[in-house]
Amino acid sequence: MPVAVVTDTTQYMPPEVIARHGLHVVSLYVNWDGGTERESAVESYAGFYDRLCSATTMPTTSQPSVGDFLAVYEPLLESRHDIVSIHLSSGMSGTVGVAAAAREQLVEQGLEPGRIVIIDSQTACAGIGLMAIAAANAARRGVGVEKAAERAAALRRELKVWFVLDTMEFLRRGGRIGAASAWVGSTLRIKPILRLEAQIEPVERVRTWSRAFERLLGHLEQRHVEGHDLWVIQHARADEQVARLIDRGVEIFGREPEFISELGAVVGTHTGPGVLGVAAIRSELSGPI
Repeated sequence: MPVAVVTDTTQYMPPEVIARHGLHVVSLYVNWDGGTERESAVESYAGFYDRLCSATTMPTTSQPSVGDFLAVYEPLLESRHDIVSIHLSSGMSGTVGVAAAAREQLVEQGLEPGRIVIIDSQTACAGIGLMAIAAANAARRGVGVEKAAERAAALRRELKVWFVLDTMEFLRRGGRIGAASAWVGSTLRIKPILRLEAQIEPVERVRTWSRAFERLLGHLEQRHVEGHDLWVIQHARADEQVARLIDRGVEIFGREPEFISELGAVVGTHTGPGVLGVAAIRSELSGPI
């Protein structure tokens, strides 16, 4: 393809989906007890969440370096690819700013500015990944870098990612609670329903997992009515709820989710375990997943 698509590890799609679309991935970092590790090198999400729940000191997370981006960009440019680079919302991380700094460094060295398009996804997790897939599918059809970026932006305009947390405690500790800060005092008594936009935004407070589950299903039903025919699930240590969601979601969409995957260490640091998230999109915008 003349256009390569770069994203970062916080999209958390299954490896086979990333490979199928030829996506290039830059890793964020997790810092814990004096050590720093690439998120892409975390061997076991289950082990990470077990440690997170019992830890007395919480990990922190950090963005990639300019060098990390250059290590991905430069070989692609040398092989005559233009680049669409799609990353975690600037409202949650400085990652997209570092990508822009890497691009600027290359431009100062003589790169034609239009060869790299940086996109602030204004979302996270599956939302980033679905935008990257839309761009990659467009590139596969032979469009240029600007048109591929436009396909990602078109999908983003219709994107809605909703999720339920078991507790807001980890968001509170990490300072990523955004507009839901007014709910902090009731974190032990509610199951918050949130959405991923430029920052985490509140949707509704309910008192039980059962009610939260039904609310997610209602969201999926509405999205299907509106013409969104593909759906995905992401979670963190919520296997029982995922199994139920698959059964009910198949009834709504008439098909299995396009993928089911687990949130990794960077986002997991701020959400904790017990997260269940969904998104539905139009196949005409994304192309095949």
